[in-house]
Amino acid sequence: MTRLAPRGDTAVSASRRRPFRFARPLPLLALLALGLAAGQPARAADAWPSQPVRWVVPYPAGGGTDVVARTLGQAITPALGQQVVIDNRPGAATIVGADAVAHARPDGYTLLTADTATLAANPALYRKLPYDAGKDFVHVGLVARFPLILVAAPNFPARTLKEAVEYAQQNPGKVNFASPGAGSPHHLAMELFMDQTRTKMTHVPYKGAAPAVQDLLAGQVDLMFLDLAAGQQNIIAGKVRALGAATPRRLAALPAVPTVAEAGVPGFEAYAWQGVVAPAGTPRPVVVRLNAELARALRSPEVQKRFEGIGVEPVSGTPEEFAQYARAESERWGKLIKAKGITVD
Repeated sequence: MTRLAPRGDTAVSASRRRPFRFARPLPLLALLALGLAAGQPARAADAWPSQPVRWVVPYPAGGGTDVVARTLGQAITPALGQQVVIDNRPGAATIVGADAVAHARPDGYTLLTADTATLAANPALYRKLPYDAGKDFVHVGLVARFPLILVAAPNFPARTLKEAVEYAQQNPGKVNFASPGAGSPHHLAMELFMDQTRTKMTHVPYKGAAPAVQDLLAGQVDLMFLDLAAGQQNIIAGKVRALGAATPRRLAALPAVPTVAEAGVPGFEAYAWQGVVAPAGTPRPVVVRLNAELARALRSPEVQKRFEGIGVEPVSGTPEEFAQYARAESERWGKLIKAKGITVD
């Protein structure tokens, strides 16, 4: 399991010493009030959860995102002592689900699967959103990354990534590529790829990965960045040709497939990632507890085996590390979206 690197320690300066003075004894009622106040956070944290926790998934049931949430929800239910209920609210590039959670009560009983679209791409793709990605959520933890692989249709003339780049350079605008939708991680990965290879290809957006893959298999489109979860079976079966993985190292599931960097595009890396957030204002003890339970679940052999089976890489880290990662991704993809003039409004 991948873990985000911890942030460095910060030095704390020592306070000046002051002369010791005996304080006046506090009245009994004041002492009792202080004791009650000191015990409230601990009791509040201990009491949570006292009812089922709703986990909003902004995608339809049955897909990779849904499987990740259900796997983790089932894994943390025994430790929480309450059922984690998955609530699928698909629509508008995760905006429907994100809007519902952004305006939910910050009591620890509503969670959201927030991904690359929710936190990194949508703020740049849409002129107006019903939620503020930077202010309306508190980050709980990153949980998964979906490796992306550049694949070619069976009838595409290039056999390798190098040949594909050369062919695209010689035929500007004539090579087309599919994506599950404008602004999706798959689409943005190809925009980044075209930038770094100085190629120009035509985007063909679809409503989801399934119809895009169908047309790729039929040779109606030439290329596509496909996530391992959706494309692993077709790649292994040889129905599509894998040209390169957009990961720093070769994938264990596809050891014969070189990375895009190995194949001739140095430093190229792109993922579709997912994490868990809650409404801003959710109590810190609840966020810490959730983060710990998710991290424990992600280390379990059962969860790791399930993730491996669907082509997903488990990732863990602190809430602060997830927040930092999401900000960096927002800056990275936001810059590309604006430079390319990509909009979906």
